[in-house]
Amino acid sequence: QVQLVESGGGLVQAGGSLRLSCAVAGSIFGINAMGWYRQAPGKQRELVAVHTNGGRANYADSVKGRFTISRDNAKNTVYLQMNSLKPEDTAVYYCNFQGIGALFREELNYWGQGTQVTVSS
Repeated sequence: QVQLVESGGGLVQAGGSLRLSCAVAGSIFGINAMGWYRQAPGKQRELVAVHTNGGRANYADSVKGRFTISRDNAKNTVYLQMNSLKPEDTAVYYCNFQGIGALFREELNYWGQGTQVTVSS
């Protein structure tokens, strides 16, 4: 059984920083991509940043230059460093893992439980 363990959300003033982390718990064969999505009240879930194999990172235009995604393959963990936070960054942030299962080499797609990020003005 694979689970995603998220941490790092909280309340911060505009201009501040937060770092989110998401660890894959359980036995896996490999990771194809790990990323972060967010959902603000009344809005659809949107991509924030994704880290794919080969070290490539893609970002939403709204966070480019402020957020950095990184991955520690030894720890099966992805991080999202969020700087220069704005009130419009307020949302529940969800981790997503896409990979390969250890036992049957099946494709996996899991979501974290979500962590609240609130940026006050």
